[in-house]
Amino acid sequence: MAKLSTEELLGQFKELTLLELSEFVKAFEEEFGVTAAAPVAVAAAPGAPGAAAEEAFEQDEFDVVLEAAGDKKIQVIKEVRGLTSLGLKEAKDLVESAPKAILEKVDKAAAEKAKEALEGAGATVTVK
Repeated sequence: MAKLSTEELLGQFKELTLLELSEFVKAFEEEFGVTAAAPVAVAAAPGAPGAAAEEAFEQDEFDVVLEAAGDKKIQVIKEVRGLTSLGLKEAKDLVESAPKAILEKVDKAAAEKAKEALEGAGATVTVK
């Protein structure tokens, strides 16, 4: 059999019925040990291209961001010093320059604990 070009092969496939093409794909998969199945993530979300990727990726690193110090700035500074290794002046400067990240790339439990401590001191905090 002479070697066919890609265009010639496509022409031959166009002449096949869906049933014949399905049988060809099965035979091709068996012969060469491959599969023509679409990846599950692509097939699962045809209407929402980013939804499957977001579900598949679960965030494991969080940033704790101080949005505002609130009325009790001294307590917030104390909490910031307790959560970080900053000195008094550095912690005060950080609190006064809000919004600012207090902790970066920490696990979920540490982020939630820091958020609770800072909110308990009167600060406004978000976890990203």
